[in-house]
Amino acid sequence: MKGILLLNGEPPEEKIRVEKDDFVACCDGAYRWAMEKAGRVDLLTGDFDSLGYVPENGVRYPEEKNFTDGELALEKLLEAGLKEISIYGGGGGREDHLWGNIQLLYAARLRGAHAVMYTKTSEISCESGRFPIRGCKGRTFSLAPVGYEAHIMESSGVKYPLTDLTLLAGSCRGVSNVALSDEAEIFCDGGALFVFKIVSGKE
Repeated sequence: MKGILLLNGEPPEEKIRVEKDDFVACCDGAYRWAMEKAGRVDLLTGDFDSLGYVPENGVRYPEEKNFTDGELALEKLLEAGLKEISIYGGGGGREDHLWGNIQLLYAARLRGAHAVMYTKTSEISCESGRFPIRGCKGRTFSLAPVGYEAHIMESSGVKYPLTDLTLLAGSCRGVSNVALSDEAEIFCDGGALFVFKIVSGKE
């Protein structure tokens, strides 16, 4: 069972695979494409300023609030105990919204969940410890520190080896590496990383 979070951005090109036990949370304007791409919505929420009306089954929040619609919907998924969360519709449109949506990945991690955001160009996640860059042979990936810095002790199966390397905010040192193996691996022993796996053909 996993959570699926639909955000009011660029919809996915393909239909989203939704299993019977999955929980689908939809935010505001994502409702325009939610049924076509996901087949169902279990929770519809937001301030509905983008959609322009409040659907009969919508849970409405005030437009002026201290949290984004995505944060509030993510909270519902975490409260339900979901540990694996897939996010769609986070890209496209305003870059400040994209940056805010990326923060949801770290917010989920702080609560013991693992979230992955899928856009038309990237698969984005937040990782620490030893983690794979799985199924990405020949594909570009980039790493960015969460916060000020993150330390990478070692890597394997990548074009540009990362050994005893501290990635700092304000530096582009982690941009555009290439996985040489479908089992490439990174060991981040300090801090956490945003990981961007570039979709094949979008490099």
